Amino acid sequence: MKTLYLMRHAKSSWSFDELRDNERPLNDRGREDAPRMGQALAKRDIHPDLLVSSPAVRAQTTAVLVARELDYDRERIQIEPAIYQADLDTLLEVIRALPDEADSVLLTGHNPTISDVANYLSPSPLSEEMSTAAVVCLRFETEKWEDVKRTNAEFYFYDCPRNLD
Repeated sequence: MKTLYLMRHAKSSWSFDELRDNERPLNDRGREDAPRMGQALAKRDIHPDLLVSSPAVRAQTTAVLVARELDYDRERIQIEPAIYQADLDTLLEVIRALPDEADSVLLTGHNPTISDVANYLSPSPLSEEMSTAAVVCLRFETEKWEDVKRTNAEFYFYDCPRNLD
């Protein structure tokens, strides 16, 4: 069994015109929501074997803040350049290339692609686009990441910061 947690990065700041898109940091709400979502995952007793993040500052910061709440060593977070600006097919390639030794993976990325992949793989598509800092959990009846697909998937949960209020 493989378990995939797809997380959209937390709310980012648009206050710095001089920064390139991939350099944008989290705003105050994002810096609050990411650890709250990490705490929500910890309450579910979730401890991913691997955290993978886009190289964008907002995604990496989200991953680090979540990792802290899950007692996951931030130095072990893998940065995957292909996640940034990935389309559906590219993100599916990243997922299907994950190491089979990792049974559970939390992947932090960007919309619209993170929502597209969640809907593509889930037998119960989302009714809306994933909000910032939201997490979708899917479980797959397979031992290999290369074999993940909707037909062997189970939708486990969707959670977002507004559900924690």
